[in-house]
Amino acid sequence: MSSKAPETAQPHGDFCRRTRREFLWEAGAGFTGLAMTGLLTLDRFFSSASAAPVNGQVVNPLAPKPPHFAPKAKSVIFLFMYGGPSQVDTFDFKPALYALDGQTVPVTTFGRGGKRKEGRVVGPKWGFKRYGQCGKAVSDLFPHLGTCVDDIAFLHSMTADSPLHGSAMLQMNTGKIISGSPCLGSWVNYGLGSVNQNLPGFVVMLDPSGGPISGAKNWTSGYMPATYQATVMRSAGDPILDLQRPADLTEPGQRRLLDTLHQFNAAHRDARPDNSQLAARIASYEMAFAMQRHAPEAVDLSKETQATRELYGLDEKRTEDFGRRCLLARRLVERGVRFIQLYAGGAHNDDNWDAHGDLVKNHSYHAGRTDKPIAGLLKDLKQRGLLDSTLVIWGGEFGRQPTAENPTGTGRDHNSYGFTMWMAGGGIKGGTSVGETDELGSAAVSDRLHVKSLHATALTQLGLDPNKLTYFYSGLDQKLVGVEGADPIRQII
Repeated sequence: MSSKAPETAQPHGDFCRRTRREFLWEAGAGFTGLAMTGLLTLDRFFSSASAAPVNGQVVNPLAPKPPHFAPKAKSVIFLFMYGGPSQVDTFDFKPALYALDGQTVPVTTFGRGGKRKEGRVVGPKWGFKRYGQCGKAVSDLFPHLGTCVDDIAFLHSMTADSPLHGSAMLQMNTGKIISGSPCLGSWVNYGLGSVNQNLPGFVVMLDPSGGPISGAKNWTSGYMPATYQATVMRSAGDPILDLQRPADLTEPGQRRLLDTLHQFNAAHRDARPDNSQLAARIASYEMAFAMQRHAPEAVDLSKETQATRELYGLDEKRTEDFGRRCLLARRLVERGVRFIQLYAGGAHNDDNWDAHGDLVKNHSYHAGRTDKPIAGLLKDLKQRGLLDSTLVIWGGEFGRQPTAENPTGTGRDHNSYGFTMWMAGGGIKGGTSVGETDELGSAAVSDRLHVKSLHATALTQLGLDPNKLTYFYSGLDQKLVGVEGADPIRQII
């Protein structure tokens, strides 16, 4: 093990203003070698609210923690439309595009097809109608969501750093285009803990056709303790795989087994207090034991009324799956789960919003299976008094170009220059729209919003200062919004 400080560690000119961790880092790197480096690691472990032993007991890292200030939201439901929905065919109405259909126009694009200076316009394939008191124009793809616009804030000038699925997915989830960083859900649970110790604090529900590109990297805890990573939950059958108790083992017998196992693990752990993976594993046994009793009840929809089931589209084949997951998300919010992410779209192009070919077939399918469930979720949360305390986020990793990717196709290439996402509930000002793209919908031209702004807004609504929520790693106080920081989107708060 080397005692050399990583290149990310920067010297500080004012010794008196150094923090304890900075001093330990620099001292360990400079003159006392391995011993001080070990103390630094231990300091980071204890100061980061890890599952560290205290008086022989494991401190639960998911125990509730106070926010930085009074929160507007208690939970987040992130509806992730994997593949990149087309903004100009959904919520970003561009009348000029209809007349330009089929024409080649000068436009700067950068997607899977590379960088181009011109392209053939693919006009919108659906009409738009105005809804609500705010008069928001919404595509005919979303007739149910159109009735909810007065509760939604549309963000039409979103931008990201990558037009490629893998890196863009990672940025939308972790703030970085490379792997290894904690995702938004992990940051939320690190900052606030969980109010329900019998269920995971962070749940992910995947599309039945499979998970997105890069897989678990999108719901990882990165350099944080493993306790903060997501639990993948299924909406039918066993909610969590391998959770059920063996048929020949009673609950008291399992309790005795866990107590004995804890004694051996604790002895092993005490000699390795800086091993967060080990401490998290010990805590996970207790969480799993509690979930055996509580998780099945959380996903049991049999007591939901027929009216509620119809609201989410559980009575229709094409909406049943996503509707079930949306209804389950509401049930988890009711039970104190802090962060829930639902994926609409699987690993293969035909199974997600990545419409390079037949745009009409692709978006008709994916909007058709999600529109009614999402509207049902918003309406159900509202009628139960939960929308005010639940922040709902909708969007993909990027949007689509107004032009075709190939000479004859009707699909659109990737677009990270300007796309639409939306937020609702959790103290968000409904019936509003922020930012604009140009007349073609190809790039943001006013109130440009970065992925960091979206993350900063989510943290702010939860009572967390995005510029003060830090985790010391690799010589830096790391932040979800980057070491340079970011501000929330004030226009919608």
